[in-house]
Amino acid sequence: MLNQNTAKVSVSRHVADSSYSSTGLFAPGTQPKLISKQFEFTEGPAADNRGNVFFTDQPNNTIWKYDVNGKLSKFADSAGRSNGMYFDRKGDLITCADANNQIWRFNKKGKRTAILLTDVDGKMFNGPNDLWIDAKGGIYFTDPYYQRPYWTRTATELDGQKVYYLPAGSKQARIASAQLQKPNGIAGSRDGKYLYVADIQANKTYRFTIGANGDLTNQQVFTDKGSDGMTLDEQGNVYLSGSKGVYIFGPDGKQTGLIAIAEPWTANVCFGGRNGNTLFITASKAVYTFEMNVKGSKKNASGQL
Repeated sequence: MLNQNTAKVSVSRHVADSSYSSTGLFAPGTQPKLISKQFEFTEGPAADNRGNVFFTDQPNNTIWKYDVNGKLSKFADSAGRSNGMYFDRKGDLITCADANNQIWRFNKKGKRTAILLTDVDGKMFNGPNDLWIDAKGGIYFTDPYYQRPYWTRTATELDGQKVYYLPAGSKQARIASAQLQKPNGIAGSRDGKYLYVADIQANKTYRFTIGANGDLTNQQVFTDKGSDGMTLDEQGNVYLSGSKGVYIFGPDGKQTGLIAIAEPWTANVCFGGRNGNTLFITASKAVYTFEMNVKGSKKNASGQL
């Protein structure tokens, strides 16, 4: 366990059974590398334009940074109990801050610079959970209801659990989809045409077509598996997190691989690293990396739009 805010991380190998078919997405015998196991519950990994990865330790209300040189450091305290996160085109970190069920923005120094969204039609959100930002700067986010021990309320103010869209520059989000039971993980395709949303309660992941104004249409079942978090690679493969690790699905929705993680729960995943081909995995009290033969779905090596 690290006992200071900034330290060089000694990387050890974590032996697990990672398998794949003939996709060649990672080399045979590749194993997850344990970076650290000092946290309470890790979530929300997001890579900046250099490939540095930021993630949350939600119960401890902090955001951490794992840089491309292997250094782990605390990025922000009093992080609003941030969960899912994503970098915008300006390099600011946008987070689902569910302490008060809001969307926050942090600058490069770890300072909160804005609360982008506080409510919908005067009612408190259930608890923004995960998000994805499109090329226009619009924010899609999921809003499931998970009762938190740090809340004083014990019930939702809203009718249902939905996916919302906050257009760039707007202060009012609109409903993008009300057709899911409990939307959770969310990610968009490289070309911006499709949005993938996991319904963790229905145990399904859906694919939507994204319209010119951000509307979602043509909802289709992508695969009969839900997910806590997700990401895509440059080939259109979809990575879903869950109880046994990271499940890999081809663009056709068929499972092609599993990166097994020996932790109670694998919460989320993203691509980062200097070359954009390092899968960063948040799992219970730990964080891991896994070297891939493909890069993330964003448009440059490090993963930034």
